[in-house]
Amino acid sequence: MRHRRKGRVLGRNPKHQRALLRNLASSLLLTERDAEFDDNQPKVKGRIITTISKAKEVRPLIEKCVTIARRSLAAEAAAAELGTQAERGSEQWKSWRASDNWRAWNEAIAPVVAARRRCIRLLGSKEAVSILFDDIAPRFADRPGGYTRIVRLAEPRLGDAGVRAILEFVGVRDRVVQRSEKPAFDDVAADNAAGDDEGVETAESAESQADDAAEAEKAEE
Repeated sequence: MRHRRKGRVLGRNPKHQRALLRNLASSLLLTERDAEFDDNQPKVKGRIITTISKAKEVRPLIEKCVTIARRSLAAEAAAAELGTQAERGSEQWKSWRASDNWRAWNEAIAPVVAARRRCIRLLGSKEAVSILFDDIAPRFADRPGGYTRIVRLAEPRLGDAGVRAILEFVGVRDRVVQRSEKPAFDDVAADNAAGDDEGVETAESAESQADDAAEAEKAEE
């Protein structure tokens, strides 16, 4: 019996499983970085290719991290209104530090700091967490869930023929569904009536041409 034994083992011990999921989640987030002059530049931003089992296991971790970052946007916006753009150590910064705005800012920024620390504990990469809070979370600010998709690939992995899949963020390469318009039956009936009238006129013209030809033959005789 599998009481309270959820998830896939993936052929690894528990510590190795957690490390694998952290690395996969961080890799997906790091594909969104600005890697123009990077030697290890990702082929497609916001997408990684792995096995279908690993993709299904790492997806809940990524969804959880994006939700944590998205919920901290309100606190970050409130802290931005109370903050200052003065250089650290300047007279203006010191006067702001001594005012009540600094205490209010400190209380407002506390949830954001806690959320970042929680994501660092889950992902283990400060760079990935920075990309998550700066780029990914604002993109899904109005989306309550479902930030990623899994697309199964037809070609298996070389070597062991494992089923591969694409794990990517939604909103960039979404399919556009075009629905056909429902025909207006009045217009169809009008087109049919017009077609019938044209058929009648064509038949009448054909009969008149046949009569003219017959009269011409009689005149020649």
